[in-house]
Amino acid sequence: MTARFAATELNLSNYRTERRYRLMLFSMTAMLVLPVLIILGILVLKGAPMISWEFLFEFPRRGMTEGGIYPALLGTIFIVVVDLIFAMPIGVAAAIYLSEYAPDNWLTRTINLAIINLAGVPSIVHALFGVGAFVIFFGFGTSILAAALTVAIMTLPLVIVATRESLQAVPQAFREACWSMGASRWQTIFAVVLPNAISGILTGLILEVSRTAGETAPIMFTGAAFFLPFLPESVFEQTMALSLHLYVVSTQVPEVPEALPYGVALVLIGIVLIMNAISIVFRSYLRGKKKW
Repeated sequence: MTARFAATELNLSNYRTERRYRLMLFSMTAMLVLPVLIILGILVLKGAPMISWEFLFEFPRRGMTEGGIYPALLGTIFIVVVDLIFAMPIGVAAAIYLSEYAPDNWLTRTINLAIINLAGVPSIVHALFGVGAFVIFFGFGTSILAAALTVAIMTLPLVIVATRESLQAVPQAFREACWSMGASRWQTIFAVVLPNAISGILTGLILEVSRTAGETAPIMFTGAAFFLPFLPESVFEQTMALSLHLYVVSTQVPEVPEALPYGVALVLIGIVLIMNAISIVFRSYLRGKKKW
């Protein structure tokens, strides 16, 4: 007796096609994730023996072949913090203008195109711009401020695009409800749109932190030093940075212990992961409070 709800040949064919595409997409995802897991595994296996309190909080010794990475670790945090201080407010303000105020005309479309193109400019070009603009023209010299501003210019498109997309994802009905209650445009943005878009804004912050911490060329020319036996006392001084320190101990310093570059790389990735994890947890908390 034939089952009342037996699958037809067309159903079976669609199911087999769906399984093939699902397997193909899973294989493509695995091809992307597997190399990352392998790299992380190698870093942990070879770099974990270097991780210690002394490695994290001591100065380099004997031509950076011994000691720790404290100046580079602190310098990376300095650059990231100063970059966020400048890039986040400007990027969010630009995104608010483009999303909420700017008319849809040729000028706005040109600005949007320029932002997209700016995101694709090589980092070495930003480094040369930073040298000309911040080191020479504004007279900041090779300093933390010049390096952070250079990286801020480089990461602005990430912040603007992520913030603009999150603002545009807020339903238009929210704005109209506020306007009908007599609220001004800015009151609507500040009290309704921004709180509902904060999770997307944090996405831009995550991308910015990740790229800032890992950049080498922009800070090499504008503020990062090969080696400093002291900590910077202001943003107008140079500093060491983990990304440049990793390059130096990997290629420029002879007789470096094999585990040292892996330890530096592991710390650098760990900083990025910790900052991202904090932002992701906060973003998830805010998303859980959404009512839509």
